[in-house]
Amino acid sequence: MSRGARRAGAGRGTAAVRLLVTLSLLPGVVEAQVTGVLDDCLCDVDSIDKFNTFKIFPKMKKLQERDYFRYYKVNLKRPCPFWAEDGHCSIKDCHVEPCPESKIPVGIKAGSSNKYLKEANNTKELEDCEQANKLGAINSTLSNQSKEAFIDWARYDDSQDHFCELDDERSPTAQYVDLLLNPERYTGYKGPSAWRVWNSIYEENCFKPRSVYRPLNPLAPSRGEDDGESFYTWLEGLCLEKRVFYKLISGLHASINLHLCANYLLEETWGKPSWGPNIKEFKRRFDPVETKGEGPRRLKNLYFLYLIELRALSKVAPYFERSIVDLYTGNVEDDADTKTLLLDIFQDTKSFPMHFDEKSMFAGDKKGAKSLKEEFRLHFKNISRIMDCVGCDKCRLWGKLQTQGLGTALKILFSEKEIQKLPENSPSKGFQLTRQEIVALLNAFGRLSTSIRELQNFKVLLQHSRCHCI
Repeated sequence: MSRGARRAGAGRGTAAVRLLVTLSLLPGVVEAQVTGVLDDCLCDVDSIDKFNTFKIFPKMKKLQERDYFRYYKVNLKRPCPFWAEDGHCSIKDCHVEPCPESKIPVGIKAGSSNKYLKEANNTKELEDCEQANKLGAINSTLSNQSKEAFIDWARYDDSQDHFCELDDERSPTAQYVDLLLNPERYTGYKGPSAWRVWNSIYEENCFKPRSVYRPLNPLAPSRGEDDGESFYTWLEGLCLEKRVFYKLISGLHASINLHLCANYLLEETWGKPSWGPNIKEFKRRFDPVETKGEGPRRLKNLYFLYLIELRALSKVAPYFERSIVDLYTGNVEDDADTKTLLLDIFQDTKSFPMHFDEKSMFAGDKKGAKSLKEEFRLHFKNISRIMDCVGCDKCRLWGKLQTQGLGTALKILFSEKEIQKLPENSPSKGFQLTRQEIVALLNAFGRLSTSIRELQNFKVLLQHSRCHCI
């Protein structure tokens, strides 16, 4: 809100109260510190807010409700390749499993309308993770009609080198999940297991000089009051590509935290949970005072990640604009409507005037740039493997989807020449997207779009909550 607008609002009832609220807010989560131009690009926060609110968010919401984009095939039973799962509610007996395969209709290897809970030997363990088990359980309900359609959908997939460790869709433990029945929200997953996942992502995969001892992981204990500034001083000293890598991970982390704050378990009365925004939790994760100034930086990284994935959508538009590409579900009319909506979104993404310039990355000498690009790809691929170490099924589902979506966006950004050479009426051997990559790409961007929209909601809620205290 500009100063002029604030002055104009004085003396006008509610507007005057909002003026007082704005001036008396805690320093800057929603006003001063999450505004202005983003680092490493020419785009500003306010432009993204307006573009997302009025153009992208309403259309993305509709797209995610279409059948093609609401079903995602994922393997939630892959073992962690790095350590034995030992975290809160990650014990095997505390998971809700899909129906036994013998009860699943012929042709469908995963997904069911029933669930069963294995009896644990340790009653205390069940009691400790009862809530997280319930909140993190996957609703695997699917209609028989949907199951039959999935067999045909599989014929449309083809693959190549990836930024992510992809699930084997032919695995008997891979299953289709209805994303609308499994919204991303608070599950109670926390403690050593969650800390270990994020610590491995930040400390072992983000780029950091050996001379820097300050942990990258925002969940790690602070080493001092000045850590934040010294941390960002050396971060700015890294090359563009390594700064971008950190900002992508930090932005993804911020987006996930925003989803949990916006869809928090507020109370559970008579067995009916009530979900909604939790202002206290939002402040704990993003308020500049409680985060020693880092919260607003995390939110800016969210905007940076949004800009990267937005750029990828604008670059991949020619792939989908070809008549040979169908968003196939078997319903010709619905499929045509889905593609029309998707192409409309692509037109909006191409109209955005302040895109990130991916050509600024890996632009040095060819040998060094190629080596750095491969290192970048392998680091991100390793992070996608860490998602199999998440000890909560619902957290793992959304972690894998959003990681694959970002990986697909990176694949697109670094495949410009291949996309430009796409044939109009025949499949391309140089560049191809599987259905799973397409679903992950659009849903991951939909999550970012929702995060930025929820951030606007928290601005209003913070104003109202402060108003009641005056």
